[in-house]
Amino acid sequence: MQNTFTGVFEKVGDWYIGYVAELPGANTQGKTLEEARENLREAIEMVLRANRELAEREMAGKHVLREPITVAIR
Repeated sequence: MQNTFTGVFEKVGDWYIGYVAELPGANTQGKTLEEARENLREAIEMVLRANRELAEREMAGKHVLREPITVAIR
């Protein structure tokens, strides 16, 4: 599955900080813009994986329906 998010980067002193507008908790920093970008990709993966694991635990033993949902945001 591939998703697109909005990475926001700001230069603060000698560092770049970055976060994802649509995903609270996905934030990072890097010495270069490219390092901050790569770190943010990793942070997104970690947040999504952790959220999925928490949801799986919550659903364990319950009868649930799972289906993909596509959303277009303009």
